[in-house]
Amino acid sequence: MSACPSSPIAVLARCSTAVPALATAAPVDPAAEDLLAALGAVTDPRKSRGVRHRLLTVLAAAVCAVLAGARSYTVIAEWAHDLPVSARLRLGMGRRAPSESTFRRIVQRIDADELDTAVSGWLARHTVATGTATGTGTGTGTIRPGPTSAGSVRAIAVDGKTARGARGDDGRAVHLLGALDHRSGIVLGQTEVDQKTNEITAFVPLLARIDQACPLTGAVITADALHTQDRHAHWLHEHGAHYVFVVKDNRPALRAQLATLPWNEVPVVDQIHGRGHGRAETRTLQLCAITGPGGRGIRFPHARLAVRIVRRRRASNASARWSTETVYAVTSLGFTDLRAHHLAEIIRQHWHIENRLHWVRDVVFAEDLSQIRTGHGPAVMAVLRNLAISRHRLAGATNIAAACRDTGRHPLRAVDLLT
Repeated sequence: MSACPSSPIAVLARCSTAVPALATAAPVDPAAEDLLAALGAVTDPRKSRGVRHRLLTVLAAAVCAVLAGARSYTVIAEWAHDLPVSARLRLGMGRRAPSESTFRRIVQRIDADELDTAVSGWLARHTVATGTATGTGTGTGTIRPGPTSAGSVRAIAVDGKTARGARGDDGRAVHLLGALDHRSGIVLGQTEVDQKTNEITAFVPLLARIDQACPLTGAVITADALHTQDRHAHWLHEHGAHYVFVVKDNRPALRAQLATLPWNEVPVVDQIHGRGHGRAETRTLQLCAITGPGGRGIRFPHARLAVRIVRRRRASNASARWSTETVYAVTSLGFTDLRAHHLAEIIRQHWHIENRLHWVRDVVFAEDLSQIRTGHGPAVMAVLRNLAISRHRLAGATNIAAACRDTGRHPLRAVDLLT
């Protein structure tokens, strides 16, 4: 006798029931782990009475819809409703797809941090297992744990983004702090910033979650001036990670110390000339030891090098004047850890989090225009967008908008991306 039309198929059932056993079973190959197993670890916030669609089915359908470019609860429900029978069966749906209200209530109520921990952990394990973040070749640089050993740098950018269309209970815009792998463009984690505080308090909890999924030992964390905090540097050092922190006027004493170093006597170790976006630019990098023999005694925890970057820009018009900007930074890396041009590349690539994540969420998924605002809705939808961007990149996509359009035309491809 065939299964009841409203019940999930056996394949999906096996994925969800096998999840609790993953913690006690023998270690498995991360590359073989199913995304459905990760989604199955999310707690269902509903009471069991009256439940028609399993949480795993609803989450899987929502993920597939966002992979196809869905931007709202209504579009997610319409995408699920229009699925062919073969795709419905693979997602465990019956004759009726979940309604818009079902998607809306579940997205608003599930724990955004728990969902992010599940999917970002899966992404982080796959990023490392497939060598996407730590592969050899022309990567972001080489770091030498010992005098003769060398390996690829794993660089992670941490930065925040405001979902401008969403508002919390007090009317403030929802702010999210995320972490992005420089090389692969994979989102390794995200957390919602408490509206009563700022990004500083969310920095360590976010990285602690990432560290549990994939240890940060040997990684280089890049962040803007807001996160140039002593406790952040101590925490990263305790967990075997390095940092590159920009220093601005929020740390006036530290910036003054860096500015008074004898930079005129320090040689330029890296210089780049470039043209693009209607302007010409020159960037120079200088490094000065601040600890050990000949060090300058800069007072910042575990800092070994001071960095000065001078940017000179002008419009492509030959009559335009040059503008000059000087940026200071500190890093726990030393001269023997990283080559100068690799450090310069890591500093430049910090802005991948703006170009490859925040910009994509705004342009492809219209995040700033979204007015989803109730409960955990804004944060959960941002997690789903992060997952869609990262999953497409793991599949080899370089143009996220094109990948979403292609997935929208072929619904079974979205289901295939769940494995």
